[in-house]
Amino acid sequence: MNRYSIFSLLRNAVNYHQDWQRAWRSPDPQKEYDVVIVGGGGHGLATAYYLAKECGISNVAVVEKNWLGGGNTGRNTTIVRSNYLMDESAAIYEHAMKLWEGLSQALNYNVMFSQRGLLHLAHSVHDLQEIGRRGNAIHLNGIDSEFLAPEQIKEMVPFINLQCRYPVLGALLQKRGGTARHDAVAWGYARAADAMGVDIIQNCEVTGFKIDNNTIAGVETSRGLIGAKKVGCVVAGHCSVLAEMAGFRLPLESFPLQALVSEPIKPVLDCVVMSGSIHAYISQSDKGELVIGAGSDAYNSYSQRGGFNIIEETVGPIIELYPIFSRLKMLRQWGGIVDVTVDRSPLISKTPVDNLFFNCGWGTGGFKATPGSGNVFAHSIARGEMHPIAEPFSINRFNTGALIDEGAAAAVAH
Repeated sequence: MNRYSIFSLLRNAVNYHQDWQRAWRSPDPQKEYDVVIVGGGGHGLATAYYLAKECGISNVAVVEKNWLGGGNTGRNTTIVRSNYLMDESAAIYEHAMKLWEGLSQALNYNVMFSQRGLLHLAHSVHDLQEIGRRGNAIHLNGIDSEFLAPEQIKEMVPFINLQCRYPVLGALLQKRGGTARHDAVAWGYARAADAMGVDIIQNCEVTGFKIDNNTIAGVETSRGLIGAKKVGCVVAGHCSVLAEMAGFRLPLESFPLQALVSEPIKPVLDCVVMSGSIHAYISQSDKGELVIGAGSDAYNSYSQRGGFNIIEETVGPIIELYPIFSRLKMLRQWGGIVDVTVDRSPLISKTPVDNLFFNCGWGTGGFKATPGSGNVFAHSIARGEMHPIAEPFSINRFNTGALIDEGAAAAVAH
């Protein structure tokens, strides 16, 4: 892999940028791999990268039924944060945050990680109590957080309407939070994994599993059988479909999650602003678009469109809080398929089939966990035992009752 640098940029400029090396290969699948990762999104590609880089396993294939990053990785609002209440959640998201902070250098690829700060607004006494509890818990876990009064919020976001229908009484600020470029994350991990020998196979749909004596032996695909000693499935909302192919069920429900962007405007918002009570969050992209997200639709579906009522219920509070945005036009809207567990926390787990692992259930919080999720999942697959950070997220918690109820704690599906 040729390293990207100012010198390579100047060198290729001489030839009008016609001689750049392909970012990754498009090989035909081999007959067998040590590990096959199903799912070519951020989590799957990160898993393959860390398997090769940190675990010494480079005989790995990533199989993706469409194109890399075409699922939830390319269908989110790019927010990164680690300000979670529960100790288990704080551990994995802070692990991810620390990896985010050095990710561009590690991958030699600009993932456009911007620690512009993240404000979580409080609109009621209950909200103030919630951010107070969460802020103190975060502090005890060594994660940065800061309480802001309304006048401090106004200083950060001058055009916010503090006395609107949803009065702003305070906020919790994580200065290390921010955004990253979702496509760049997938491309950066793909390029770095490919350079270490990982085969990235697109347009290769998994149609079943080969299981011998309750042990995984390979995956059936649209391009034939691919043998594997171990298999990791990271396909978000479609994990329940793959689990049924393997002969068991997962405690997941899948919903559409919508987002939208406005027409581009000059820079006005230099932080991310979230509101749990009205579940509307907003940031501004480098292109000037306002990136707006909301809660998931109220019905199970694999549609990547979603209902119009969700947009209406999101834009209304946004305009109340930020009246200057009322004249903007919506540029585009999209939906992703989120997989949600009853406690709104992920599943990173072994399964009833030996050497078959699943990483799913991230709900609406998957993108921000990408580096941490891939890192602990890679180590779990390599060792055959779950990484200490991943262990609490085992499927067994639904039998023992040791739930990680972040949804109840924060009043939103994180």
